[in-house]
Amino acid sequence: MSTAKKFAGQTAIYGLSTIVSRTLTFFLTPLYVRVLPMAMGGYGVFTYMFSYASVLNAILSFGMETTYFRYLNKEEINKQQVYNNTFGAIIIISTVFLLLTMPFSNTVASIIQFGKTSEADFARFIRYLVAILVLDAWCVIPFAKLRAEGRPGRFGGIKLANVMVFVGVNLLLLVVLPFWISHQYSGWESLQGLVLRNKVEYIFISNLTASAVTLLLLLPEIKNVRPNIDKAVFKDMLVYSWPVLVANLSFIVNENFDKLLLGNLLPNDISESEVAIYGGCAKIAIFLSIFVQAFRLGAEPFFFSHAKNKNAGQTYARIMDYFVIAICMIFVGLTANIEILKYFIPKQRYWVGLPVIPPLLFGYVSLGIYMNLSVWYKLSDQTKYGLYISGVGAIFTIVLNYIFIPKYSYMASAWISFSAYTVMMLLSYFWGQKNYPIPYNIKKSLAYILSAAFLVYISFYVFNRNIFIGNGLLIAFASVALYFEWKSLKSIFIKS
Repeated sequence: MSTAKKFAGQTAIYGLSTIVSRTLTFFLTPLYVRVLPMAMGGYGVFTYMFSYASVLNAILSFGMETTYFRYLNKEEINKQQVYNNTFGAIIIISTVFLLLTMPFSNTVASIIQFGKTSEADFARFIRYLVAILVLDAWCVIPFAKLRAEGRPGRFGGIKLANVMVFVGVNLLLLVVLPFWISHQYSGWESLQGLVLRNKVEYIFISNLTASAVTLLLLLPEIKNVRPNIDKAVFKDMLVYSWPVLVANLSFIVNENFDKLLLGNLLPNDISESEVAIYGGCAKIAIFLSIFVQAFRLGAEPFFFSHAKNKNAGQTYARIMDYFVIAICMIFVGLTANIEILKYFIPKQRYWVGLPVIPPLLFGYVSLGIYMNLSVWYKLSDQTKYGLYISGVGAIFTIVLNYIFIPKYSYMASAWISFSAYTVMMLLSYFWGQKNYPIPYNIKKSLAYILSAAFLVYISFYVFNRNIFIGNGLLIAFASVALYFEWKSLKSIFIKS
């Protein structure tokens, strides 16, 4: 079996579990939009709070997932010691976080509260959020261990179980319980105590339940941890991982900080509704994000394990070729079908935000390429460059959002997100070619990217999202790609 075919198979397995899990979560968006108000502790607050969750998740994991894969492939370090050190680091960081936040939830609530939602509600949401974050952090290294050991079945099964519990509890609390009570079935009086004034709390309860179940399912991996940490290796790991942390934070900042700024920079009478519209429409772009995430799950352990091979650079370049084609095809396909996908947001007043989707999708194209390119500084132990690149991206995002949100609202955030990812992608390429050259086929990749961008433009703006013309353009793009790539694809999947 060829290396490329093996990589494609691994990525497909991880990708399938990711796609199924994220798609099930995506289908909750119509439910949230229907049952939660746009303001007053509704969908806008949910979007706002989980933006903080994304930032804090990155901090609590401290880049240890990437560090685990890197050190696992260093022959001079015992694999069990790598597991002990990385898991121990997260336990220490998450425990400190728990002690610094849980007792001061009311104070934190007074700082981040916005709109018309009460400070008491925010404090309660914070307590839920802290518990969820800590449980999720404890699962990071056990999940990485499963990926490193080549056990995608167990990895995907647990991820799917997490989502099934999350979706199931959401449906129970947001659909079944209100239906039961409203129809006054036998025993309904005993259930009235479960009815909460603020329905957003049900989402936090669902997430906390799913996180707890996930941790329980990972106990066979967790029990293998030994309470001994090699201080010298631990210190070396921290030097490697903290720039990775900053790099991860840059992605999180670009992905979520715009929602936080929208909530704080817009007037109170529109802030929650604008965040809700932006958050709801951005969910459509999540399909491209799913592909990027699926690629990362398969690519990261593969890149590290393959680094010592003589032809590693050619392999990475070949993977980039097909990654660009695939992500561009999804880019065109999603844009072509926005008129169908928009019905996942059942309230039409949200549709005013649909123009944010093309720039958000284009941003994910740049992000995916950046993640692919970032292999150079991870493999060469030059993670400081990840810090530099991410720092530029974060500053770019924050400064421009502060300048343009008050005038252009969420449309500014969408275009700034695309611009920041593109800047990061370019910086990573040029620095990478100088410090760790990989023979990427730049002309070919640019041809696909620019062609996809042109087709998206005419599909969305010239033909006004006509699904027949859009899908015709998609078929044409796919046909041309297949024509030029057929020989290479045949050599990978048929001859090997």
